[in-house]
Amino acid sequence: MSSDIQPLNSIGPMGQAGNPEKNDDPVQAEYEEGKRYLENSNLGQAAVMLHNALVGFEEKKDENGIANASNQLGHVCLAKEDYVTALTHYQRAFAICDKANDRMSVLAVLDKVAVAQKGLKKYDDAISTCLDILDQYQDNRDPQGAVSTLEKMAQIYLEKNDKHKAADTYRTIASIHRNFRHENIAADFVKKAEELDN
Repeated sequence: MSSDIQPLNSIGPMGQAGNPEKNDDPVQAEYEEGKRYLENSNLGQAAVMLHNALVGFEEKKDENGIANASNQLGHVCLAKEDYVTALTHYQRAFAICDKANDRMSVLAVLDKVAVAQKGLKKYDDAISTCLDILDQYQDNRDPQGAVSTLEKMAQIYLEKNDKHKAADTYRTIASIHRNFRHENIAADFVKKAEELDN
């Protein structure tokens, strides 16, 4: 039998046990709760909690909090297929991350911006956003990120019914894989390109 007794102040709602300091900031607690609702696909409740958190972060002039809440609200809107509002939230998050020179967050937000633009059938904007992402991956010498972005671009070209550019994009992906001696994967992308050319 254990003689360890859990301290009373460590007992809290599920997911916060052992982390009682989160309750010290009600705005942060609301933000975390909103994220949990989003993860569980409870979009209405997530939107309310994240909006309240956003207002709280604005009142505190907490730029990181504003960016995070805006980004999460963008995810809620994307899940609801409200692409216009999603873009508004993502653009606000992007502006803050860009100003802070937070490259990883910028890439994550831009990726979602492209999804929203594709949802709005603004294919040229989505391609342009993907090209911005691609530039950053190439600057960071991140071939995996570049390939992932090129695959998204190919899908956008296909949705736009531009088979020629989709085929070119698949060939570019194949050449990156060939550089790393991934011959089988490269061959698969060459085959996809050839199927589009026929």
